[in-house]
Amino acid sequence: MNFVAIRIIYLHEMGRFWQTLGQSIASPVISTALYFVVFGSAIGSRIANIEGVSYGLFIVPGLTMLSVLTQSISNASFGIFFPKFTGTIYEILSAPVSFYEVLIGFVGAAATKSLILATIILATASLFVDLNIAHPFWMLSFLVLTCIAFSLFGFIIGLWADNFEKLQIIPLLIITPLVFLGGSFYSISMLPELWQKVTLFNPVLYLVSGFRWSFFEISDVSVGISLTMIFLFLSICIGVIGWMFKTGYRLKQ
Repeated sequence: MNFVAIRIIYLHEMGRFWQTLGQSIASPVISTALYFVVFGSAIGSRIANIEGVSYGLFIVPGLTMLSVLTQSISNASFGIFFPKFTGTIYEILSAPVSFYEVLIGFVGAAATKSLILATIILATASLFVDLNIAHPFWMLSFLVLTCIAFSLFGFIIGLWADNFEKLQIIPLLIITPLVFLGGSFYSISMLPELWQKVTLFNPVLYLVSGFRWSFFEISDVSVGISLTMIFLFLSICIGVIGWMFKTGYRLKQ
């Protein structure tokens, strides 16, 4: 394992984050505050609680997941797309570095950025509600696994995209709607029976449900199923990336 190469790629990617630290911090803080004003106050005043949890508290895991998923994809996709755009990707491909080492460097940095943002969001949320975490270990585990899994997915998007517009298509048209429809701001038990069954096909539901369980010990689906879905998604992403590097798909054109 070439740890020097991994370290260089990781530090290079993290360098871009530190250069825009003010913007990186301001964005999640403002967004979190706005969500609490809109959802916590406007909607929360009409919903007393959900399964014994106040609505303001209930939306914290979903709000965190919304930012984590979008930021993980955005950070990882841009991280690998920019070297493709500038042509420096060929230096990486010609270097004695395996695709696993490249993957660890880029995805590790993207996941780290998302974890920092998640911490900022949770800290901001604690200013609005009395936040208590029932299972800190499992909360951190779900958070880390989700950051890694969706950073891998973002890495795939970055390899696939051949222009800046394509970097935004999947996050905007697919991921964001799935997050909003995946029980981020409500329990699927509040839906009609038909839509409850339809929502079970939404993969984001399992991420949000497991993450919410770590806070309040309530979930829409089994925690074991949530973990299985995360590991399955993570494994598929690694397999797809391995195939893309092996065949040179969108890399050697």
